Amino acid sequence: MTVDKYLSKILGTIINKNRRIILAMKETNEKKSAGYSSPYEFKGRIPLSQAIPLGLQHVMAMFIGNLTPLIIVMGVCGLTADAGFSELRTALLQNAMIIARIVTLVQMFSIGPVGGKVPIVMGTSSGFLGVLNNTVTACGGGIIAYGAIMGACLIGGIFEGILGAFLKPLRKFFPPIVTGSVVIAIGLSLLGVGINYFCGGSGKADYGSLPNLFLGFVVLIVIVLLKHFAPQNSIFSSSAILFGILAGYIVAVIMTFVLPNTGVDADGAKYTYSWVVNFSQVKDAAWIAIPSFMGFGALSDVKMSFQASAIIPIGIMFIVTAIETVGDISACIEGGMDREATDTELSGGVICDGLGSAFAAFFGVLPNTSFSQNVGLVSMTKVVNRFAISMGAIFLILCGFCPKIGAIMSIMPQSVLGGAAVMMFASILISGIQLITKEPIGSREITIISVAIGLGYGLGATTGATAHLPYYIQLIFGGSGIVPCSLAAIILNILLPKESKSVRKMWDIDEED
Repeated sequence: MTVDKYLSKILGTIINKNRRIILAMKETNEKKSAGYSSPYEFKGRIPLSQAIPLGLQHVMAMFIGNLTPLIIVMGVCGLTADAGFSELRTALLQNAMIIARIVTLVQMFSIGPVGGKVPIVMGTSSGFLGVLNNTVTACGGGIIAYGAIMGACLIGGIFEGILGAFLKPLRKFFPPIVTGSVVIAIGLSLLGVGINYFCGGSGKADYGSLPNLFLGFVVLIVIVLLKHFAPQNSIFSSSAILFGILAGYIVAVIMTFVLPNTGVDADGAKYTYSWVVNFSQVKDAAWIAIPSFMGFGALSDVKMSFQASAIIPIGIMFIVTAIETVGDISACIEGGMDREATDTELSGGVICDGLGSAFAAFFGVLPNTSFSQNVGLVSMTKVVNRFAISMGAIFLILCGFCPKIGAIMSIMPQSVLGGAAVMMFASILISGIQLITKEPIGSREITIISVAIGLGYGLGATTGATAHLPYYIQLIFGGSGIVPCSLAAIILNILLPKESKSVRKMWDIDEED
């Protein structure tokens, strides 16, 4: 290549780059003149063509996670379609979609002190599952137990809202070492729940059968493949859980049509396999319906009640949820906006978390809280624009007025949900590890983590460990291990003296050696 041709090539490259820069600047100026801002800015508007897919991305990331806890609790209470509760199940799932989006909008835009004005997506909390399983047993199950849960959620939500109003002086009690330990305990408590679903649902006649395990692995494998082999930041990568569940659902439908649907148990009784998809519930569901309140319409059989056996453990769990919300907001602000969350943001966020849960109880919906998977999405993409996220919220509200969507979700085999739940619940555990490792870990931090997780979770998760303690102590400390872990972490963080900054950490000593 001659010198002239070489110089011409260089000049051509420079001209093309300058042209692209000029066009980009022109596009930016046009957007600014139209009143548009960047998707990486919290406030302001972006074009609908950009806002809608960015908003739907958040919907896809949490859609299943928002409904799964409700499906699990309804199953534990015995409110199944086979028991004649198909209409109730559909109505509750419909309400869950609507309430989650309303609370999300309040969290982002705020109503007075309610809402932190943060890019946090709210949804039905899975952290309560461990405590709720014990509560259902204590209250006798069925509609009565579900009504007692709603009464406890109303009182607990109001209590968390009051706690959020006084969060500023209490913030010092919730450093990353405490919030991280709590999140780890939540993740650990849910692993068993995820595996039970993976195997087809606890108590099912075909629990752990090959078809159930096959469906669970199909979902899990698809999620892993999309997460790591799909183009980074693509809709397939960021929404891998949704596509994994869709893949498992499709396989379950195919299996329903090509394989036998019934089996015979050891006693000779005929039963339907748990992985069979029954579309009759979808057929019977209406296309359009107005949400029902507790005691009215489709929820007329559910009456809110107030029982101490439900209020005490669930009320304590709301304190734990407040700690988790503080951790989620802190992680979201740091990851998406590269700064620490302010006291106002944390306080408003916790108030919205509590009062949003109280509001949800009137619609028969479990407590609403910040979604960790969406926090991870914000941290990964840096997209914090509330207009974009609100587009997803509005879309899900519209979906909530179509009961058929709720019916489609309610008939999904438990093993399909389990394939995603195993990974989703384990990711909560990883989030806790990330929180506690934000700062250097010395002997003090190791002691707090060890005692909180070892004693707290070990005591709570071991069957019979609290059998000889008073009944209400069993309700509080037994089952999930979240509450004892939280209390141990808070108390130890207060009592143990902080190490001097001059004290060398373990890795510093290793490096010198």
